[in-house]
Amino acid sequence: MATVTAQPLESPRMFGGDPVRRQLRGSSLLLLGRFLSRGINFFSQLLIVHTLTTQSFGAFAYGLAVVAFWDGLSSFGLNKSITRFVPIYHERGDHARVRGAILLVLAGIACTSLIAIATVYLAPGLLSRMVRERGPLDLLLILIFLVPVDALDEFLLGLFACFARPKAIFFRKHVLAPSLKLGVVVLLVLLHADAHFLARGYVTASIVGVSIYSLLFLRLFRRQGLLGARGDGVSIPAREMFAFTLPLLSTNLVPMVMHSIATLILGYYHQSTEVAMYRVVLPAAQLNNIVVASFGILFTPIAARLFARGDREGMRALYWRSTVWMAVLSFPVFALTFSCARGLTTTLYGDRYASSWPILQMVSGAYYFSAALGNNDLPLRVVGKLRYIVTINVLAILASIVLTFALVPRFGAMGTGIATAGALLLHNVLKQWGLRAAGIGFFEWRYLPVYIVIVIGALGLFLAQLVIDNFFILLPAAALVSFLVLAFTKHELAIKDTFPELLKLPIVGAFLRAENPVQPWRSR
Repeated sequence: MATVTAQPLESPRMFGGDPVRRQLRGSSLLLLGRFLSRGINFFSQLLIVHTLTTQSFGAFAYGLAVVAFWDGLSSFGLNKSITRFVPIYHERGDHARVRGAILLVLAGIACTSLIAIATVYLAPGLLSRMVRERGPLDLLLILIFLVPVDALDEFLLGLFACFARPKAIFFRKHVLAPSLKLGVVVLLVLLHADAHFLARGYVTASIVGVSIYSLLFLRLFRRQGLLGARGDGVSIPAREMFAFTLPLLSTNLVPMVMHSIATLILGYYHQSTEVAMYRVVLPAAQLNNIVVASFGILFTPIAARLFARGDREGMRALYWRSTVWMAVLSFPVFALTFSCARGLTTTLYGDRYASSWPILQMVSGAYYFSAALGNNDLPLRVVGKLRYIVTINVLAILASIVLTFALVPRFGAMGTGIATAGALLLHNVLKQWGLRAAGIGFFEWRYLPVYIVIVIGALGLFLAQLVIDNFFILLPAAALVSFLVLAFTKHELAIKDTFPELLKLPIVGAFLRAENPVQPWRSR
């Protein structure tokens, strides 16, 4: 075992300055990248929806749901722990354990990937009983190879976050990966190909992306001194990491049950067209989670370093300031996918998917509720509240299963949407309640005005869409309300302190310096 020596040189450079400001600035870059990638992926999905038949799209979506199921089990949950343990080991200068943690996760990815691929290829008869048609199973034989590639991608993403490299994440995750898949989709359209071509193209594009990402990481690994002179020892912290991650496998099971398992049950009771009705609007609803996912990448490593230093007040400030940013920045997407759900669905997907708009509205509302509460599961992981996490995950899973089996056989895609929204709401309320024990608190009352403005804006748009049934009128209305929400909350967000360079821009700077016309809650 390598000798552990204190190393005060690396972490201050990486973690210098105000950690809250650092997290907000880095996360904002990743948010910009995520908007870019989601935009590209969303455009790709629209091309797929309009190119494939409803049945073929349903079969393709079914295969991706199975892949998502195995993604949740990849590396036995060790992927989720990398952003907690690697920063702590690196902060302590324990390079042997950093290397050991990386090797342990890679071994977990290899094992779960082999199990997933073997299950599909060795038990096709069992899988055929779970679907009413042959199409989804044929595509699954191709798409299952996304399991190891997606797991490696998430693993590398976490490592870049540990060493504070948002620019590398921006390039690989939000530029390269979606662009490669868009290229595949464009070929699909130009060649008038089928879903099998699309599945093979997705696998190939993912492999190319991860290969490039791996080369970038090796350069970073060498630059951090974890190879070469200081790379002469490996200590695998298996007991410590498995003790933390195995209980958290239940966290991975929650989205698996809500989306993947629910889709499998929907495909068992109904045809692929019904699967398509549910899955077609799911990406639009999940856009409400785009800010949360972007801010969460850097949140865990920074919070883990604060926890290692015993700075609970710093963790509290980090959580609540990032949460109000997420609530405000997620509002425009919520306004479109909830208040304008009917017109948005018809405009994007066509009349054949028009009946899916209530599903979009329900699931979108649940996702925005989650966004407005922030990354409330991450502080619980960092401080090690494992028993509580497992308990609420089990409750959410049971609620999702009960709702799914109660609603899906009779109501099909609509029942799946209701089950998904209900389980999401329950799970997030339980996570928020647990923050009391983590020292974060259930709610930060000084940010109440931010949420009041958001509620007023959302309610106004909701009432407007009851009398205006025209998407192209509601679209600018949603943009105006979103701007007003930002204008009335800019001081609580402390934008000037976080991004002082914006003050130099003529119009933006004047906007940030201006006082709000009505601010009864601010202490002057």
